[in-house]
Amino acid sequence: MSLVGSYVALSKPLVAALPVFLLAWLRFGIGGLAMAHWLKKPAAETPMSPQTRRLVFLESFLGNFLFSICMLFGVSLTSAVAAGVIMAAIPATVALLSWAFLREQISGRVWAAVACAVLGIALVSLSKSELPAQMGTAQEADLALKNAWLGNLLLVGAVLCEAAYAVIGKKLTGVLSPKRITALINLWGFALVTPFGVWMAWGFDFAAVALASWGLLVFYALAASVWTVWLWMTGLRTVPANQAGVFTVMLPVSAAAVGVGVLGESLNGTQIGAFSIALVGVVLATLPQRGQPKPAQAAPLR
Repeated sequence: MSLVGSYVALSKPLVAALPVFLLAWLRFGIGGLAMAHWLKKPAAETPMSPQTRRLVFLESFLGNFLFSICMLFGVSLTSAVAAGVIMAAIPATVALLSWAFLREQISGRVWAAVACAVLGIALVSLSKSELPAQMGTAQEADLALKNAWLGNLLLVGAVLCEAAYAVIGKKLTGVLSPKRITALINLWGFALVTPFGVWMAWGFDFAAVALASWGLLVFYALAASVWTVWLWMTGLRTVPANQAGVFTVMLPVSAAAVGVGVLGESLNGTQIGAFSIALVGVVLATLPQRGQPKPAQAAPLR
């Protein structure tokens, strides 16, 4: 999650240089080339059942494809403050879905960690100062209000997609290796976004993209498609999904750190306090509890 936050912050120049769907297409393509050898089934791994194949598709469709669409278009229709507050619900949503679908028992400490995560990121979002656009007519104001409602709804969909990504990933780690999961969902992501990527690439002036942007694109592709997914799936093999959801707070924390250290941005006192609360949640989720049994790997699918 820390690595995700860093590449999210550093990808700002890429979004300015490349259309979003073209950027996604190139990301999946570069990632696929880097881990093509991960697609081969290990000798000790059982063949995928139809249920496992469906879960692999859903993992990519919800976590890669639909999440990106809901997030990008949702943010474009509403304010960044509203987006941050809504996305702060991810840890709690992961905990609820893991309880409903994985039957995970959620301890009081994990609930406290979830509360700290939600409170911390919500405070970060609310501390951002945004000036509303001046509307010339009542009709324009009404249209903006309707668009904001749709944008908020899309962001709620993004939260559900991200939570489903964590829960389905936990199920998949019971039958597939983290490397193979990473390669398979990247392949599905490439297939899903290819029609949009080809459409955007048609007539695009690739020569106008600076050399530094291409280097940043390679880092972005490897970080987003390979390293972060592999690390996440490897962690999910032994960490409960509800506990893993708390670590999503590291995304905005690391993004802010990169913004301050690399991009020259600044933090106010409220934001620093909010990040401290969020990090307390991570500590609560990771400290061993007295008499806590050793974490077990995900149960195989039946």
